[in-house]
Amino acid sequence: MAFPGHRSLRWGLSISTVLALVACGGSGNDDNGGSPPESKNYSAEIRRTEMGIAHIKASNWASLGYGAGYAQASDDLCTLADGFVTFRGERSKYFGADALAVYSSTIGRPGNLDSDMFFKHVVNDDAVKAMMAAQTEDAIQVMEGFAAGYNRYVAEAKSAQATANAACRTAEWVQPITALDMWRRVMSANVAGGYSNFVAMIANAQPPTGKSAAAASTTELAPGSMKAPALQVGGEAGIGSNMYGFGPQSTGSSAVLFGNPHWYWKGMDRFYQMQLTIDGQVNVSGAGFLGFPIPQIAFNDDVAWSHTVSTARRFGFFGMTLDPSDPTRYVMDGQSKPFIARDIEVSVKGSDGAQSTVKRTLYASEQGPVVNLSALNPALGWNTQSAVVIRDVNALNYRTVRNWMRWSQARSLDEFANIQREESAIPWVNTIAAGRGSEQVWYADIGAVPNAPPALLASCSTPFSAAAAVAMPGVPVLDGSRSACNWQSDADSVQAGAIGPARMPSLQRRDYVANMNDSYWLTNVYQPLTGFPSIFGPAGTQAQTLRTRLGHRMALERLAGTDGYGGKLASSAIVRQMVLDSRIESARFKDEILDLVCQGDGAAERANACAVLAAWDSRGMATSRGSHIWDEFWMNLGSLASSTLYLTPFDAQDPLNTPRDINPAARAQLAQAFDTAVATVQASGFALDAPRGEVVYLTRSGKRLPLFGGCGGVGYFTISCSEFRLTSRGYTMDDQPHGNTYMQVVSFPAGKVEAYSFLTFSLSDDPASPHYGDYSQAYSEQQWVKLPFSEAEISAAPGMQTMTISE
Repeated sequence: MAFPGHRSLRWGLSISTVLALVACGGSGNDDNGGSPPESKNYSAEIRRTEMGIAHIKASNWASLGYGAGYAQASDDLCTLADGFVTFRGERSKYFGADALAVYSSTIGRPGNLDSDMFFKHVVNDDAVKAMMAAQTEDAIQVMEGFAAGYNRYVAEAKSAQATANAACRTAEWVQPITALDMWRRVMSANVAGGYSNFVAMIANAQPPTGKSAAAASTTELAPGSMKAPALQVGGEAGIGSNMYGFGPQSTGSSAVLFGNPHWYWKGMDRFYQMQLTIDGQVNVSGAGFLGFPIPQIAFNDDVAWSHTVSTARRFGFFGMTLDPSDPTRYVMDGQSKPFIARDIEVSVKGSDGAQSTVKRTLYASEQGPVVNLSALNPALGWNTQSAVVIRDVNALNYRTVRNWMRWSQARSLDEFANIQREESAIPWVNTIAAGRGSEQVWYADIGAVPNAPPALLASCSTPFSAAAAVAMPGVPVLDGSRSACNWQSDADSVQAGAIGPARMPSLQRRDYVANMNDSYWLTNVYQPLTGFPSIFGPAGTQAQTLRTRLGHRMALERLAGTDGYGGKLASSAIVRQMVLDSRIESARFKDEILDLVCQGDGAAERANACAVLAAWDSRGMATSRGSHIWDEFWMNLGSLASSTLYLTPFDAQDPLNTPRDINPAARAQLAQAFDTAVATVQASGFALDAPRGEVVYLTRSGKRLPLFGGCGGVGYFTISCSEFRLTSRGYTMDDQPHGNTYMQVVSFPAGKVEAYSFLTFSLSDDPASPHYGDYSQAYSEQQWVKLPFSEAEISAAPGMQTMTISE
């Protein structure tokens, strides 16, 4: 399937050859993207409005990328440069082998050597060049332009006159980049839902030696014998998002889109907000990962969209039967074949500053790299009899950038939805969109998803399959010794081995659609979706998260007019209020729990805390007093089974109200959790009735900004989730937190776009920048920023500053 401007694979690569390149391609840079881009008469206008938001205007995509690269580097040079070092596999060269990554991201925080081995193996030059070969000319140009603009700023930053970005501007690891680095960044984002969850396990997959490897192969793989991996993206807890689409039936006028990714506040995967304009061709405003020249969550004149992390699995495993004579060979259809071997060299900086070289050979089949899962079960290591290969569907998904570029130019919601079906490219997220003049709003989990139908799973099962079904539900695990067990294609599959769009979930509604990281099933409570492949997640078989229950309840209460905001319409103004009001779903059980733990044995010792919680407003607003007691209490219940905590189990006919009814028989466990929570608060030094804004905060320029919200596991809809439990530092958001990031509420009144936003952590990572904390201050005060979008609005924006860059 081809589209205007699309180029087929320039080198005539077969699917099997591309698979091999992705798994373990060649090395070294060449003239195809390996050198800094040459001057191409780039010229871009960068206009800055409130909060430093860059509105970039140019006459072509190359110059648009040039402006984006320059703007992002000027605001976030240190974070960008650190990211490009990571994607090139050079962290050990500059920071030593043993240090951990500075920032948490979609790869977690692996050790530098593991990170370098992973990227040099999986995101290698030939794999990235294969991706580049499949791009449109516009996509190639915008990436090359970004690299040129970034490099221009790097040269300026290293000059004697520069003062900004003082923390890194003269560091040796701040280097010019190439177009190849840009596409490495894209591929790294693509595999965040798959390979990136197994960085160390891929980087350390080595052939067996000695008796221990043979012994490990005898370990049984019974169901329940395998540990669940900690999935950074797509796991049961952690990063996620909220989003709503309210149709005109519910708003009384234009559709309203609310997007709210809960994502990283630091590091290369954090969001950057900007607007891109080429007159007559594209005009799009929103946010994307640093290092992306186009926004991924955004709006244009006619459509607005957002994403949440999907429950669909984007990867699978193959159990490989090995050649008894050589563990670096596997058996396929009765024939012995060698694993593809890749010799990798990583430069390592020693404690004395001298460089040494660490060499390792890593292996792959045409499906993907060998992965050592022995940490999950000893039998899943690479032993003399078997090995495991992981395949990530998005390693060959070359359409993501094209999809977002096409969306940025979509002229209607129907066109937007058709693009999503045609590309089937969205890598590991759900989508909700609203459009000008459309009577409906759109939800879809349409993207790249492995195609392993039930018949294939049954005929190609292994003991590993049964164990994985418990530890990793939905992940296809197949027999790697038979070519008949490869992922299949549908008649409408856009990518080999991926499900076709006709079998992927989508829904259009006139009232509302929503997703808060549970599966597609409860996109709208009046029309649950069923009948889709199990790899997309459960449909009516398990309880929804507290955050999902609350999110839908908020929508229904708004449309019923029972939430205290007046009327029954989900207007932009009311949506902006209700998504920040820090309701907590678990607090619905407060009275039941206090009745149990605040009477009888121990009641006297709990009297003060009980009084605080009885008076608590059951929210997590900055002014709410006592919420930290509840947070600690509820988190202490984390290991308590639902069947122990509740009397009424989950009922698919009543998903927002079940499970419910606190079980009096659990009083002892509840009392222990309560006492531990009170002791934790007392040890922290915070008063039992401390306002939440004292406990949850962000520091900017030495000033604590009080925040609101909490963690999704407690049932907060508004997310400000520190990685720490309560200490004397409170729930600080200063380290490696996740929470509300780029927030947008967009509607389409006649003749214009009305958009409001936050970038909660602010635009710049440079403490000397005026935009290091200004957006955070506005967020702390819940003062939404009204975005200038039209030329007239941008020109009239107070304090607007303009610069033109060219070369």
